Amino acid sequence: MRPTNVYMPEDIYLKDRTGFNNGNLAYQYSIYRTLWNDNVEIHADGLSSNPNLAEKINEHYDLYIVPLADAFREDFRPALRNYTQLIRKLKIPVVVTGVGLRANYEPQLDEGFTFDEDVTNFVKAVLEKSAQIGVRGQITADYLKKLGFNEGIDYRVIGCPSLYTFGREIKIRELHLTEQSSIAINASPTSSDIAIEFLNNLINTYKDYQFIPQHLDEFHLMYAGGPDISSDINGYPTNIQHKYYQEGRVKYFTSMPSWFDFVKNIDFSIGSRLHGNVIPTIVGTPNISFVQDARMRELASYHALPHVTIDELEKTSNLQELLTKVDLKSAEKVQARNFDNYIDFLDTNGLNHIYKHDKNRKSAPMDELINSITFPSSPDPISILNPQEMLNRVKISTNLLKERHDFSTRYRVNLVNNQLTQLKKTTSEQNKKYQQKITESQEKNQQLEKQLTDTTQKLQLTLKKNHELTNKIRHYQGTLNRKSVKTTLKVANSLAALKKKVSKS
Repeated sequence: MRPTNVYMPEDIYLKDRTGFNNGNLAYQYSIYRTLWNDNVEIHADGLSSNPNLAEKINEHYDLYIVPLADAFREDFRPALRNYTQLIRKLKIPVVVTGVGLRANYEPQLDEGFTFDEDVTNFVKAVLEKSAQIGVRGQITADYLKKLGFNEGIDYRVIGCPSLYTFGREIKIRELHLTEQSSIAINASPTSSDIAIEFLNNLINTYKDYQFIPQHLDEFHLMYAGGPDISSDINGYPTNIQHKYYQEGRVKYFTSMPSWFDFVKNIDFSIGSRLHGNVIPTIVGTPNISFVQDARMRELASYHALPHVTIDELEKTSNLQELLTKVDLKSAEKVQARNFDNYIDFLDTNGLNHIYKHDKNRKSAPMDELINSITFPSSPDPISILNPQEMLNRVKISTNLLKERHDFSTRYRVNLVNNQLTQLKKTTSEQNKKYQQKITESQEKNQQLEKQLTDTTQKLQLTLKKNHELTNKIRHYQGTLNRKSVKTTLKVANSLAALKKKVSKS
C-alpha cells in the first residue's frame, strides 16, 4: 500500500495490505518520503514478485526499487526465486534498499544455509541491474562475503531505511519515568519466555500501558475476537481472554501517520519487536529493545539502538535496573554517520532523492500531502465494546470474512488465469520461434537439395567427360600399339636385310 492510502480497519480485515506484518510499512514509508518529489511518481506493486509482470514493468517504469526485511530465510525462498526471475527479465535499473539474513543470535555462517544458492542467484541478478546492494547489518555482510561477494563493491551495510525516515538527526526526549507514565510494550509470538515474563511483570507497576502487536492475525484477533493465534510462549496473548485484550489495551495501526502520532505521545517503549521500537526512536520517544536473534542483533548494533540480550534481561529484576544498563540516547550518536552513508548509497545507485542539495533538510514534499489526510486510529478491541457495538462488529466481521474468502478465491482464479494467459502467450511465442526455425530449416534443406542436384549434375557431367577421355586414351593406346608393332617389324626387317648384305660381302 502507498503511505497516502487511507484504509479503514475493515479494509485491512478484508485484505492483507502490509505483508502480514505492519512493521513493513515503516521502511516503505521512509523510501517514499526520501524519493518522492515533483518529478517522481512512485507506485506500490502490492508485494508482487510475479516474473510475468516484467514486460509491464519495463514498459511503464524507469526504476524498480525493492525494500526488503530479513528476506534471506527458508520460508521466503519461493518469493526470492520469483524476484530473481523477475529481475532477470527487467531491462531497467533495480535497487535493493535493504535486505537481511534471518538466523540465530550466533549464526553459524561457515555451515551455510539451505537457501544459499537462492540468495546467490538473487544477488547476482540484482547486481546485473544496479551498482550495489544495501544490506541491513554486518552479519548479513559477512554472510554475503561467505557466498563470494565483495563488501564495499557488491554490497554495503546501510542499516534499515526506516531509521532515516525524518532525516539526518534523531533527538530522543528525556525520560522522567513514574508509575503513571504511559508505556508501549511490543512482542511477537516467537519472543522468548523471559521477554514475555518481563513485560507481564512490568505492567503490574506501570498500568498505563498499550500492547502493540504487528502480525495481521493479531489484528484479526483484536478486531473480530478470533481465531486464536499460535504461540509456544507462556503468557503470550493468544486469545481475547488475555489481560491485554480484557483491559482493552491493544492497538494495531493501519497506517504509519497514525502510528507516529501515537508513539509521539507516550513516555516510553519497550519490547522485542524491531520496528515496534524503531518507530519510537525516529520520533524521539525513549525505548529499549530485547535482542534475541541475528536480525535484531545486527540492526541494534549498527544503529546503536538501546538494547539488551535475553541473557542480560534474565538477570534484570525490574525496569529501573534495566535502565541503568543502556544509554537511551545512543542512537543519536551514530545517526548522522549512518545517514550520510545511506545517502551515498542512493547516489551510487543513481537515485534522485530529496537530500540531493541539503542533507540536513527537515521537510519533504510528501509531508504536506500526508498532513492533509485524516488517517484512522487503531480500532478498539472487540473485548471492550458494549453489547450492541460487539454485535455490529461480529456482523461486519462475518460478512467481511465471507467477502475475504470470495476475494481470495477470485484472486487464486485470476492468478491461475493470468498464469494460463502467460503460458499461452509464451507457448505462442515459442511456437512462432519454432515455426520460424522450421521454415528456416526447410529453406536450408531446399538450398541443400538444390546444391545436391547441381553437384550431382556436375558429377555426372564430369563422369561423362571422364568416360569419353578414357575411351580416347584407349583409342590412342591401341593406335600407338599398332604403330609400335609396325615400327618394330620394319626395324627388324631392316636389320635382317642389312645382315644379309653384310654376309654377302
